[in-house]
Amino acid sequence: MKSSPAKRRTIWAIISVLVILYALFPVASILATSFKLPSDLTSGTFLPTNWSWSNYEQILVGDAQGLFLSSLRNSIGICLIATFIAVVLATLCAYAIARLDFPGKKLVLTTALGVSIFPVISIVTPLFNLWRNIGLYDTWPGLIIPYLSLTLPISIWTLAAFFRQIPWELEQAAQVDGATTWQAFRKAIVPLAAPGVFTTAIIAFFIAWNDFVYGISLTSTEAARPVPAALAFFTGASQFEEPTGAISAAAIIVTIPVVVLVLAFQRQIVSGLTQGAVKG
Repeated sequence: MKSSPAKRRTIWAIISVLVILYALFPVASILATSFKLPSDLTSGTFLPTNWSWSNYEQILVGDAQGLFLSSLRNSIGICLIATFIAVVLATLCAYAIARLDFPGKKLVLTTALGVSIFPVISIVTPLFNLWRNIGLYDTWPGLIIPYLSLTLPISIWTLAAFFRQIPWELEQAAQVDGATTWQAFRKAIVPLAAPGVFTTAIIAFFIAWNDFVYGISLTSTEAARPVPAALAFFTGASQFEEPTGAISAAAIIVTIPVVVLVLAFQRQIVSGLTQGAVKG
C-alpha cells in the first residue's frame, strides 16, 4: 500500500529537520563557546553559565586585535583578487572549451581535474623554497598565485558545463548582425552566463577563504597571513589558558560573510548550479 502524499511530506520534513540539526550543531557549539568565560570551558555544559562578550572584545579591541584584524583584511583582499582572476580566466577558457574545436581540448579539462585532486601538502615545501628565492614569500601575490590552483579547476569545469547550455544560435545571430566574435561573446553570451559566472565566483571565493595549508606555510608575519592561519597563533591570557573562546569568536566572525553571501544570493547560486547541470 502506497503512503499518502501527506505522510511522505511529513517523513521528508522530519528528515530535513534532522539533517539541518546535524549540520548546524557544530556551529551552535562554536557560537556558545564564543560567549563562555575561561572558567566555563571545562564545565561540560553546552550553554555558558555566564554570557560574556570578553572573547569578542579580545579579538576586536583587545590583545588579539592586531593579529585578527590584519589577517581579516588580508583574507578579504587576497580572496577577492584571487576570485576575480580565476573567474576571468575560467570564463575565457570555459568558453573556448564549450564553443571551439581545437586539439588538446580534453587534455585541458583532464589537467584541470588532475590539478584539483592533487594533494596541496605535497607541493607546499618546493613552493616554499621557490617563493623564498624569488621574493614572493609572505606577500599577497605569493598566496594569490597558489589560490588560483585551487579556484581555477572548479571554475573551468563549472563554467564549461554552463556555456554548453547556451544555444549556439544566439551567438550566430549576433555575428549575422555584424558583431565580431568578441562582441558576440561579450554582449550576447556573457549576460546569459551571468548566473553561472556568479555561482562560480561564490564557490571560488569560499575555496580561497577556507584555505589553511597555503596560508600557514607561505606566510610568516601579519603582512599577508590570512585568518585561518592566524587562528593558529592565538594565545590565552597566560601560558596555562587555552584560547578556545577567542578562536571560537573569531570563527563566528569569519563565518558571517559566508553566511550573508549564501543567504543573500541563494537563488542565483541554485539557478547557476542547476542550469549548468542540465544536459541540453
